Amino acid sequence: MPPKFKRHLNDDDVTGSVKSERRNLLEDDSDEEEDFFLRGPSGPRFGPRNDKIKHVQNQVDEVIDVMQENITKVIERGERLDELQDKSESLSDNATAFSNRSKQLRRQMWWRGCKIKAIMALVAVILLLVIISVPVLCAV
Repeated sequence: MPPKFKRHLNDDDVTGSVKSERRNLLEDDSDEEEDFFLRGPSGPRFGPRNDKIKHVQNQVDEVIDVMQENITKVIERGERLDELQDKSESLSDNATAFSNRSKQLRRQMWWRGCKIKAIMALVAVILLLVIISVPVLCAV
């Protein structure tokens, strides 16, 4: 069984952590040296290279979005699998209970049939005794 995941994960939970991390890394109060390493070089002499970096960054952002969607879908799938497993266990329990009750009912019906046959046989024996004893009693 797969490990349990957080049950109700919002898109804000997934995307919010990435955004807050970016915000923390790219705060306005950082010095120029840190900005250079976090944001990359900027300025007119790095223009074409900066476009490539932006293009790559956009691709990375798209991949991040796709992966976040995939993670959300996997979590939802896990929840559906858990629900399905719970339902199948409930169905199995109900089937076992139904089987036990049907066996018990079958036994009760069998005994009832035996009782009815025994009563009918007793009535038949009593009728035979009455039929046989009436002429014998009349002859005496």
